[in-house]
Amino acid sequence: MKIDLSGKTALVTGSTAGIGHAIAKGLAAAGADVVVNGRGQAKVDAAVASIAKAVPDSRVRGIAADVSTAAGCKALLAALPDVDILVNNAGIFEPKDFFAIPDEDWSRFFEVNVMSGVRLSRGYLQGMLKRNWGRIVFISSESGLNIPTEMIHYGTTKTAQLAIARGLAQLTRGTAVTVNSVLPGPTMSEGVETFVKDLARQNGQSIEEAASNFVKQHRPTSLLQRFASTEEIANLVVYVCSKQASATNGAALRAEGGIVNTIA
Repeated sequence: MKIDLSGKTALVTGSTAGIGHAIAKGLAAAGADVVVNGRGQAKVDAAVASIAKAVPDSRVRGIAADVSTAAGCKALLAALPDVDILVNNAGIFEPKDFFAIPDEDWSRFFEVNVMSGVRLSRGYLQGMLKRNWGRIVFISSESGLNIPTEMIHYGTTKTAQLAIARGLAQLTRGTAVTVNSVLPGPTMSEGVETFVKDLARQNGQSIEEAASNFVKQHRPTSLLQRFASTEEIANLVVYVCSKQASATNGAALRAEGGIVNTIA
């Protein structure tokens, strides 16, 4: 299968690092005109340069905007009025005891993880429907199905993304527009790598031992028995954004290494 996204413009939020960066690079390699997004101009510029170096002759540019705010989403929509592909990847996570999570943290997580995708989908979906082609992908998590006790606020936002994506998919009935969710499991992005290094220091372990023990202790049903790479997640997202994925709509697609112990 050759995925060719030539002539399609793709926006990936939160794509200066981690899963988002791998997705942006994968879409660029498939021929899409890619727009990298992050909060700071310096990081955006560095990410654009990184993708341009990794994928010669790619068409990639960046827009700095804080999509966790209504003003940031408005600025991004003004700078980029239309896209063919929207990957709602921007998100935050933080292990924290439920009884220590204040209202402010709940609100912050909802704004970043949920409302960023709501606002941008509201801004871009109508254009996709009018042109009768488009892809919206929400980067959710297996934590949206298996709510982690160590970060209930995070898991709740990931569940909300699944509901929003399914609801938006209902609006695409009879068109060539699709809206789906992709659910990664533990993935060795830069942010997670920092988290694992902290665990290793705290427990006097190597990074490899800390990573392995985390999966065994906190995700014991994992069939993969390791952290996924960002590229492994990006591969599925690129397919979902492709023309070949035209019959996949309203789906919650798992890339979590078999953690979710269900046949559906």
